[in-house]
Amino acid sequence: MPPTHEKAIAGQVLSKRAIQRGKERQLHIIIIGSRGVGKTSLMERFTDDTFCEACKSTVGVDFKIKTVELRGKKIRLQIWDTAGQERFNSITSAYYRSAKGIILVYDITKKETFDDLPKWMKMIDKYASEDAELLLVGNKLDCETDREISRQQGEKFAQQITGMRFCEASAKDNFNVDEIFLKLVDDILKKMPLDILRNELSNSILSLQPEPEIPPELPPPRPHVRCC
Repeated sequence: MPPTHEKAIAGQVLSKRAIQRGKERQLHIIIIGSRGVGKTSLMERFTDDTFCEACKSTVGVDFKIKTVELRGKKIRLQIWDTAGQERFNSITSAYYRSAKGIILVYDITKKETFDDLPKWMKMIDKYASEDAELLLVGNKLDCETDREISRQQGEKFAQQITGMRFCEASAKDNFNVDEIFLKLVDDILKKMPLDILRNELSNSILSLQPEPEIPPELPPPRPHVRCC
């Protein structure tokens, strides 16, 4: 076969793949919370079905991509895992603005991570989009015997943040992990007008280092707590 013909066929294959990629919707989701609560473990369990017992702390921001199918649409999820240390806040805050969904995680066995939740809510109110879907996750349900934060406490906190959904999960045991991500994406799709699904979500992949934008003065009102 002549080389030019081979190139032509290769070009046709690439074009078809490009068309298929263009049909995928893209959503940006970020995972936030204090250091050591299992943000990376939740992301890797969902995207790769793996679990690392001794994961290193995320430095700055990391991300994974996974394509799911919901409501008859292929959704390409770009999931950002942010560092929990305050010294990285100036870096990670830039990733809030384009997030359609935000997963806020605490460790049910460490009270200090639950006490930090108001601090993270201030970050959300300051930098995130007003229509971002919120999900509070109490992780490490596999350590039930070491629990310091009851399910009722988690539910009560979520009730105070209008519109926030609440779930408990275990990245180690792979309990509720797929459910929390898929439920969050479904909530996002339910809120989005059809024209946005056709246009905004079919754009090219988001920049790895988006420029921060000026946050709104006040957070919007949100509906009552929901559970997975």
